[in-house]
Amino acid sequence: MSITAGIDVGSTYTKTVLLDADNKIVARHQLNTGFKLAEVAEKCFQACLAEARLTSDDIAYIIATGYGRHQVAFKDLIVTDITASARGCHLLFPETRTVLDVGGQTMKAIRLEPDGKVKSFRQNDKCAAGTGAFLEKTARYMGYETDDIGGLLDTSRDPAEISGVCAVFAESEVINQLSLGTPPADIMQGAIESLTTRAVQLMKRVKAEPGHTLIGGIMRFGTMSRAVDSRIKDDIQLPGGGEDRALPQFVTALGAAWLAHHRLRKLAGEGSTPTPAAA
Repeated sequence: MSITAGIDVGSTYTKTVLLDADNKIVARHQLNTGFKLAEVAEKCFQACLAEARLTSDDIAYIIATGYGRHQVAFKDLIVTDITASARGCHLLFPETRTVLDVGGQTMKAIRLEPDGKVKSFRQNDKCAAGTGAFLEKTARYMGYETDDIGGLLDTSRDPAEISGVCAVFAESEVINQLSLGTPPADIMQGAIESLTTRAVQLMKRVKAEPGHTLIGGIMRFGTMSRAVDSRIKDDIQLPGGGEDRALPQFVTALGAAWLAHHRLRKLAGEGSTPTPAAA
């Protein structure tokens, strides 16, 4: 049975997924990206192999994606994260027509063709206020770590008003809210609401269609997906269904691994795109 690998070298985290020919995830692993992109890609890949009790010789094809994709020395092919994200969502939810991907440094809205190909997209990468970095900065200003965000959000009762116009100015907003006695949990929830507003605006720019799938690291916080769900007139689709909170972070790597199987079929002369099945 052939196994492929998708490696997503993101700005904040690097993710690897091993996928078998039946579109089942054999193993997955994640590491902080840091600044040694080639090294972390190799480490993440090797950790995934160890988890699956495989060697590199067992992997039939490797596709790298993400902003650091060119640094993966052992790749067979590269694809953009836009393409990989679209295919990963189509694999999990074939009815997907709009993808919202909120990561550490970027927010993307992607509109798909029925076959999972990219129809159009928009990306907010000019300011951290539209990304996960905005939440992390807000947490740090209040003396919390990134791992504390989920717990804070779960205890919020009354979201504070956070404009989120600029992450640089977030500190002054946080200080002002704290001086008014606003609980940190409500400030974090206010930051989520601000992020959601930007997300909805971005999806409008891409002319979003029903069939929304939400991915990216921020979706591990259930309150973010619920906030988006409350703003759009459509039921959202979340990889892992909220139970596997880490899965939304791996969708881009999953899409790359799935494309690797498609590439193998083309090389073998089959050429047809396989019918999606849940991973």
